[in-house]
Amino acid sequence: MVLTITLNPLLEKKLYFNNISTSVSRAYKQELLAGGKGININRQLNYLGIKNHALIFLGGANGKKLRAILESEQISFSAVSTKSETREATLVFDESNQSLNTYFGLNAQVSESEVEQFNSKLEKAIINSSIVVFSGSLPNAASAKIIEKGIELCNKHDKISILDTYGENLKAFLSFKPTVIHNNIDEIKTSLGLPANNENDIEELLTTLYNDGVKLSFLTAGADSTFAAKSDFHYKISNPNIKEKDPTGSGDAFVAGIIYGLEKSLIFNDFVKLASAIGAQNAAMWDVCKVKMDEIKNLVDEVVITEIGKKIKIIDDSPTI
Repeated sequence: MVLTITLNPLLEKKLYFNNISTSVSRAYKQELLAGGKGININRQLNYLGIKNHALIFLGGANGKKLRAILESEQISFSAVSTKSETREATLVFDESNQSLNTYFGLNAQVSESEVEQFNSKLEKAIINSSIVVFSGSLPNAASAKIIEKGIELCNKHDKISILDTYGENLKAFLSFKPTVIHNNIDEIKTSLGLPANNENDIEELLTTLYNDGVKLSFLTAGADSTFAAKSDFHYKISNPNIKEKDPTGSGDAFVAGIIYGLEKSLIFNDFVKLASAIGAQNAAMWDVCKVKMDEIKNLVDEVVITEIGKKIKIIDDSPTI
């Protein structure tokens, strides 16, 4: 089973407009949706047929609404209650120009005691999982202890840990040696204060991550090429061409594809192509992380993986006369 840790879940209110004017505009449709990077991964894993469970914080009226949405989507989850309100966002879709704008509200403020309650559930959940994903933003500084302890527990119990977060705590989290890291190139550049302006910079960054103990690294940049490392071998992945509608959640869809490959013990090239195709197809849809396998068959063949930097030596062990 795959466990996702989402410390800053999101209640999304999505408003649809035929045309937004400078005066009063009235929506023709409204939806309440469950958001947050880990929850997006859970949803996509459901579509890929991978058993999963979410461990999250929920609080206030927004938390009750989010709980009901998760139940309606059949996303398996456990929640630690917070006194603080679960954060919310308003998404505004303008049909006239096919644009989507997102406006985030305030983060929840989890307390030290709520962090302790979360951590008390963490070890048992990790023991019962094969892969643990720590994803998304932190609600506040106190919650960083959860990711630190979580990665330590994964290493203790020989579980695969995937780190997909950003911000000032990222460098500290890397010191706990997660198995896999995924990040947006711009976000990791800002979070670690390291250059990532060209291919050479990115290769050096991949080498730094490997030296820090990360076994698999994936650095994405939207429609642009993804860079990856398996041990100290580096790869450039050219993504399929699609007509983009909404890239929201495409990184999460990509991570779900990586998880699928690890759970199914696929070879590296195969699951990277699959993950890239899922991420691309997500960007071609308005729905977030609802990609079906039959929708990506053609896209997988368009993904091109190229070795860069150090090359794998192929030994010719054919018989000689």
